[in-house]
Amino acid sequence: MLCFMYIIGLISGCSSVVQMSELASKDALLKLMFKPYKLAQYTISRFFTVPHAWRTFGKKRVARLQEERETALQEGDVINLDDTHSAHPYAKKLPFLCWLKDSSSKTYSWCMNLVVLQAVLQNGLEYPLFYSVWRKVSDDQAGLTKFDLARQMLLMLRESVTCRLWVAMDRWYLCKDFFVFLQEHSFDWVTKAKRNTALYRKITVPGRRDRYVPVTARQLIQEGYKRLSASGNGLSAIAVSDIYMKMPYLAEGRKGQPVTKQRFVPIAAVVAMRLKEDEEMVEEREDAQDEPATYRGAYLIISNRHDVPKQAFEVYGKRWRIEVFFRAAKQELGFEKCHSTTEAHQHAHMELLFAAETLLAYALWQVNKEKTSDESHTHGEMVRGLFHTRCQVRTRNHKGLKRIYIDFDIEASRFASLISAYWPKILSMTMWPVYSSLDSHNYRLIS
Repeated sequence: MLCFMYIIGLISGCSSVVQMSELASKDALLKLMFKPYKLAQYTISRFFTVPHAWRTFGKKRVARLQEERETALQEGDVINLDDTHSAHPYAKKLPFLCWLKDSSSKTYSWCMNLVVLQAVLQNGLEYPLFYSVWRKVSDDQAGLTKFDLARQMLLMLRESVTCRLWVAMDRWYLCKDFFVFLQEHSFDWVTKAKRNTALYRKITVPGRRDRYVPVTARQLIQEGYKRLSASGNGLSAIAVSDIYMKMPYLAEGRKGQPVTKQRFVPIAAVVAMRLKEDEEMVEEREDAQDEPATYRGAYLIISNRHDVPKQAFEVYGKRWRIEVFFRAAKQELGFEKCHSTTEAHQHAHMELLFAAETLLAYALWQVNKEKTSDESHTHGEMVRGLFHTRCQVRTRNHKGLKRIYIDFDIEASRFASLISAYWPKILSMTMWPVYSSLDSHNYRLIS
């Protein structure tokens, strides 16, 4: 019940547990739910500052989504991988905070650096999967890298999903060892090439051994850009054939010891321009080596799926959805509003925020899937319109049972089909379907 109230508080714009406790004393439905418990601010604080198995909470949420056909990941769906900052300027010495630069504001701040996975399904539904907090350590200390955290989360996903999936990521995650890991676990990868990405072109001469000539990403972009300009039909991407990359693999040495060798493997190379991420401001990395290879606004998209370069380009276009998720979570769900100095509360906040976003994303998808772009609703309209719709709650006795009647205002008519399809006949505010606190007090919630 406290988790349910916390999710309602996030969607209602409450920035602290104090405001959430005040919401529970004002909102008609929450007031009836928590009436027997005399809920106070310290009750919420005590619950969320105690460590709980929030990682298991997130894994069960993702596993539950895989049980339904509409929400389950299927072959060809996309997993977006990226990281973001969550500012926390009120506790400088907490071990999970780092002194990092915000590229958008060009300032440094104490913040959490979160590595996040997001699912984007082919039917248009998208929802967050997992997150991990990266901890910055000194040079003489050993710690988990962002690649290690990404591997852990992808293996967690494999516990409930076995089909072949795409992993779309920005150029910072361009790492050959990470690519090998992805392919070993049935993941296809796609990313944007850097300026220093080592690529090779295969030269075939009849009667001679094939040669692999080094070529820079910028050279490939220049070649593809000329073809894009000459076509004159508004193409935004074009594939370049016979491009290879060296990939590491384990082999047995002369003395039987394992050694790492390199071999040429074919990759998809797509020259693209007018990407969605180019139209809006995105965070740039500080290291010059991480700068993308570019020429006149065109970039090079690379992937292991050399057999379907067009699909690889379309998958990379979906990578921008995780940036939209970060923006919506920070502006509308209080992503950076948890100022608790307890690490347990930070994990609770993030997991429950992911649960709230999953509910919002599913409702948004259900409302928009049969509407045109002019009739569709935005994420903010879902929060303000559906979940903030004012209602009146009345109680009356009927055959010895106290019933609760909820009357919605006229704003609910915009979402009448969604409410009619998913509003249950009887609400049970509990994690288990048998009993609830309302049932124990002879309360029934009637639609």
